[in-house]
Amino acid sequence: MATTVLYDFCLMSALFVVSKIIRAKVRFIQRLYIPTALIAGFLGLLLGKQGLGWLPFSSEIGNYSGILIAVLFGTMFLGNKGKSSFKKMFVSVGETFLVNCSAEVFQFGFFMFIGTAVLPLIFGSVNKGFGLMLPAGFVGGHGTAAAIGDVLSENGWKDAVSIGQTFATIGLLVGILGGVVLINIAARKGQTKAIKSVEQLPEEMLTGLIPEEKRDPVGEETTSTMSIDVLSWHLGLVLTAVGAAYLVNMGLKKLIPQISFPTYALALICSILLHNILHIFKLDKYVDKKTVTHIGAGATDYLVGFGVASINLNVIVQYWQPLVLLVLLGIAVVLTFLLVVSRRFFSNYWFERGIYIYGMSTGVLATGAILLRIADPEFKTGVLEDFGFAWIFMSVVDMLCVSLCPLFVLSGVGTAAGIVLIAIAAACLVICKTVFGKNRNTESV
Repeated sequence: MATTVLYDFCLMSALFVVSKIIRAKVRFIQRLYIPTALIAGFLGLLLGKQGLGWLPFSSEIGNYSGILIAVLFGTMFLGNKGKSSFKKMFVSVGETFLVNCSAEVFQFGFFMFIGTAVLPLIFGSVNKGFGLMLPAGFVGGHGTAAAIGDVLSENGWKDAVSIGQTFATIGLLVGILGGVVLINIAARKGQTKAIKSVEQLPEEMLTGLIPEEKRDPVGEETTSTMSIDVLSWHLGLVLTAVGAAYLVNMGLKKLIPQISFPTYALALICSILLHNILHIFKLDKYVDKKTVTHIGAGATDYLVGFGVASINLNVIVQYWQPLVLLVLLGIAVVLTFLLVVSRRFFSNYWFERGIYIYGMSTGVLATGAILLRIADPEFKTGVLEDFGFAWIFMSVVDMLCVSLCPLFVLSGVGTAAGIVLIAIAAACLVICKTVFGKNRNTESV
């Protein structure tokens, strides 16, 4: 029922408010830099049906993640404007892209190989998609975990989403809490170039509340309210792309029932098509990128909240041994890319670049940005801009990994595909060292 969905979102919204008050007022929580949505998710898990039973969440909350990730992907292309020289951009951020690409592709390849070739030998009854759920949660976050989990769930493994959300939650905690510890250690060793101590951070980084003199507008008004409210216009565009994706998916299921197409990937494609249609009618310049981005970010907050609140604790107990093993391996992989690969393959600001990749490899883009802002509060190093340009290329890699890896596992070629992805990750590092091996500039800020 429609009211069921409304009640669930109202309850989660109330938890957001409570969690924001906690983040703004409790000093201990502030210093952990835990996002409000993650706090709300834990409260939902504690107070929901699997915990104290005080909040009447419906049984549908586990299904919202798959819808919300489609909304997020539906925002990714809307609002893009102008033409850029991809060759020029790649030359300027090639090093950043190649190391970042290696980190993500290796994680998908290595754990897909572990899941299909190693885990069945140790834990005979574990589904072969189990290993894939770690990068789905770590490098993908709650949205990707829900997306890949939905594909595997539709093909018979009903626990996939809950396992993926568990990995994503652990990844966020490893990313944020571990990242703060790593930044503190690096600052004491003189490895950070913009700060000498985390104590230098501005107050708004702790409370999450921005003072009046530092506030920026969330977007531009591109439509007149006499015609349509600017939020209705942008939300309408996003939901048009999402709705089209679901319609296309329904058609594809009828035409090719043996293949499961991820709705989130179709939402991205539909958003590109919608952008081109708007361009034909010369309406694309009336789409504000910041507004669309905030819609996607809002969907991500609810995605995280519902994702954590819907974790099935019984499933965690059932699979605790392979969960612990993969988490330890995941931590080892992301630490290796930070402390070994980043140090050796980045020609400048290796720690700032490495901590951004560490954050992205254990959560979402926002986690990397949070950690980078802690290490570089005023973004003096230029690392954020580099990763922003690099994401233009990384988004393609990300979409291919998320779309194809579950299909590799389901078609029985997960082991071979894992080996190929590991080789691609290694090739990225070789190219990086060969082409971008010399220092571009000095490390002064």
